[in-house]
Amino acid sequence: MNKSLFTGILLSALIMLAAIVSFAWTPFDHTSLNIPTKLQAPNGTHWLGTDHFGRDMFSMIMVGARTSITVAFVAVGIGLGLGVPLGLWATARQGGWTDEIIMRGNDLIFAFPSLVIAILITAVFGPGAVNAIIAIGIFNIPVFARVTRGGALQLWTREFILAARVAGKGAIRISIEHILPNLANLLIVQATIQFSLGILAEAALSYVGLGAQPPTPSWGRMLADAQTLVSIAPHMALVPGFSIILTVLGLNLLGDGLRDLLDPKLQEVQK
Repeated sequence: MNKSLFTGILLSALIMLAAIVSFAWTPFDHTSLNIPTKLQAPNGTHWLGTDHFGRDMFSMIMVGARTSITVAFVAVGIGLGLGVPLGLWATARQGGWTDEIIMRGNDLIFAFPSLVIAILITAVFGPGAVNAIIAIGIFNIPVFARVTRGGALQLWTREFILAARVAGKGAIRISIEHILPNLANLLIVQATIQFSLGILAEAALSYVGLGAQPPTPSWGRMLADAQTLVSIAPHMALVPGFSIILTVLGLNLLGDGLRDLLDPKLQEVQK
């Protein structure tokens, strides 16, 4: 196991553990206000300090991890569930109208800044975690469609695909039985990358008030609350900021490690 993969697994597992444990236990109630203890620096009672309402920052980080991971996970699931079939369909109809329509549709979505359109969608349909998931998921669809099509194009010229066509298998059956299993490694790596981007997108939407709504904690919302208090309570910005950094770093390292582990070409070069 290479260092990137090990570090990525360690950081990702730490955040996942915090999110899972938050369902059963947090040091304090993250919705409980305690004004007399507001803006406390990290101490023995409140390990990461308290915010401007006296809420425990460590408890909020744990529940916020749950929010960010849920939004990013479902958004990536939307991208995989819709983007991969579209990519396979476009490749099976390579050069035809279906391929052209799907890929030009992808280009149309890519032509707009993803975060701006995500903000527009959530502003039109209302703030909330569900609309944030939809907004982020929409931009994952063309990513997975393009990655799938790019990988599948190389496979359609391989001998085992030609043998399957000679055996009388149709394009759909070939895509499911032969193309998709050979793209699994590529899609897994891409999913980890999109997962980290989903964490950032959710934090950005919450920062401008269009993500998860109070009292549900969100790392982006915590950063927004801290922006006017940085000079007197820097921990309010540092704690959620480093949480986002460590999560995204862990997922990116995990993706790099999986790519090195699963790509046979890279393994041959290393040997």
